Amino acid sequence: MTGAEALREAVARLRAAGVEEPARDARILLAHALEVDRGRLTLVLPEELPAGARARLEAAIAARAARQPVAQITGRRAFFERNFKITRQVLDPRPETEVLVRACLDLPFESLLDLGTGSGCILLSLLAERPRARGLGVDVSEAALGVARENARALGLEDRAHFLPSDWFEAVEGRFELIVSNPPYVSAAEMQALAPEVRAWEPAGALTPGGDGLAAYRAIIPRAPAHLRPGGWLAVEIGAGQGGPVSALFRQAGFEDVRTLPDLDGRDRVVMGRLPGNR
Repeated sequence: MTGAEALREAVARLRAAGVEEPARDARILLAHALEVDRGRLTLVLPEELPAGARARLEAAIAARAARQPVAQITGRRAFFERNFKITRQVLDPRPETEVLVRACLDLPFESLLDLGTGSGCILLSLLAERPRARGLGVDVSEAALGVARENARALGLEDRAHFLPSDWFEAVEGRFELIVSNPPYVSAAEMQALAPEVRAWEPAGALTPGGDGLAAYRAIIPRAPAHLRPGGWLAVEIGAGQGGPVSALFRQAGFEDVRTLPDLDGRDRVVMGRLPGNR
């Protein structure tokens, strides 16, 4: 069987399984099985598929047909122009989260706290763009922290990125110039409408706090001023329809310059605000 024949068969299997973009996913998984860059895949398609690659492709296609996310199968996800290790213990980074990273890069900071760091993609992306900055990532999941530490080492950031098990601020000491978070915000009612790739395969605790989806913001925002330096910023990712209530929580906590930023689809995606005072 050639690579081209294997690709056609893989696309058909994924389409039959209801996968949304079967051709794209099949190409990614074939390149993964062949251990070649996706840009070279077309060049090797006419060649006979080696036995090892065929076995790897079979396993990958079976996993994808069961709706396991591609990033979990390959173990990698591109985010903000860098590659991050991804496992079932962390959220698969979304392109929408890059809006949060870009917004933070418009702010002055050299000290950074990332609440619920997961894979570390937000913290590490920010540190990679700010060579003088140092940061702390916290998470209640030790498994997630292990993934974040691996990503820090792979990106050469282990000297500036530190990680700590903590339930939000519980184990955090000191003050920072910037606090960021992409907390769980999916409501209990919305969970059932999520795609199988998300609902069945990603950590539920990183997706939803239950109820109306706002519990994490109620835990983070009122306590953030005690961990910010004067003039420091808090920035959080939000879900659909949460801009109003989350902005209100910012103002109730005493934040100024509260603003809501949209993603590329025009949906509210980030709320951020500044603690009064001068840096």
